[in-house]
Amino acid sequence: MLFIKNFLREKMQEIPFLDLKRAYFEYGEEIEKAVLEVLRRGIYLNGPETASLEEKLASYLGVKYAVGVSSGTEALYLILKALELPAGSHVILPSFTFIATSEVVVRAGFTPVFADIDINTGNLSTHSVKTLYEKLLSEGKKVSAVIGVSIFGLPAELPALETFCKDRKLYLIEDICQAFGAEVAGKKVGTFGIASATSFYPTKNLACFGDGGMVFTDDYEIYRKIKVMKEHGQTSPYFYEYHGINGRIDEIQCAIVRVKFKFFEKELALRRYLADLYTKGLKNLAPEIKFLEPLPQALPAYSLYSIRVKAREELIKFLAQARITTRIYYPSPLHLQPVYKGLGYQKGDLPATEKLCDEILSLPFFPYLRDEEVEYVVEKIREFYGR
Repeated sequence: MLFIKNFLREKMQEIPFLDLKRAYFEYGEEIEKAVLEVLRRGIYLNGPETASLEEKLASYLGVKYAVGVSSGTEALYLILKALELPAGSHVILPSFTFIATSEVVVRAGFTPVFADIDINTGNLSTHSVKTLYEKLLSEGKKVSAVIGVSIFGLPAELPALETFCKDRKLYLIEDICQAFGAEVAGKKVGTFGIASATSFYPTKNLACFGDGGMVFTDDYEIYRKIKVMKEHGQTSPYFYEYHGINGRIDEIQCAIVRVKFKFFEKELALRRYLADLYTKGLKNLAPEIKFLEPLPQALPAYSLYSIRVKAREELIKFLAQARITTRIYYPSPLHLQPVYKGLGYQKGDLPATEKLCDEILSLPFFPYLRDEEVEYVVEKIREFYGR
């Protein structure tokens, strides 16, 4: 038996970081049928597929309103524009996130202010937000909003951030682009702030075959404004109330997401199962390996499975030689990126964020990754560390 097991592993193909084709083979025929129906219907924007998807996902989260838009980035941007924050506003957000979270703040005309994370979770530290907020106030600066990102599908400190923002009359905006389907304290992420944004980019938990996104809110006025602003700010034919954008999602992408949503809970369960498989296999490897820890009462959605490691570059090379593909999300924090050099940040300003960027490593992870592939990755990591 051991001989057979070793033989199979020797013959194992490269283990990809992500394989979207495996998911497609699960429900490709149904997607093709849904896309063909859109093509034959001849309604390619603002049609029944968009309306149906908005209704289904709003109901899933338990919010009143959903608006399909062209990407998760534009979803965040439209929320900021709809809030009509005062001129000169500062927006607090994590530095450990994809740049879309911060670039929309600049596009909307405001100043991003980067807070540190809790290195144990990878998410925004409420303590850091509070300290930064008080510092900004002492400098006479206007703080209007906080963007809470639930990184890698692990819920952020949303209950604490919500309380903090309510007490200070700040807007809490949720970036759930990596965390649709996650829960904390008995509530789904995307339901804590004034509004939330998700992405349907192909690598996301609930994804289309291109770009797409959605805004969720219980606030009718925000909903109304975003519905208008995603259509160039047009309230009636060739009459414009706002400076808007071309931010629609198309019917084909909505049809794809609608089909994939039927399998969403199954795939969430697979993600949690595979994450548990990795965690059990890699336990007892401290101090060489540390895990990102979900909050108490949290149910992660696991868009990625990421760990903190020692000798990261050497491990990456070792795994590559074993035909295992890994990625680093994110190798450099936003506050040290060249595009933000004008904000005056220096190395050492956000120590937890910078340390995590030096240690983080994402392993192969997607719902249809096979048990034996996870076991092989675990085996090779243990081999690298001599365990």
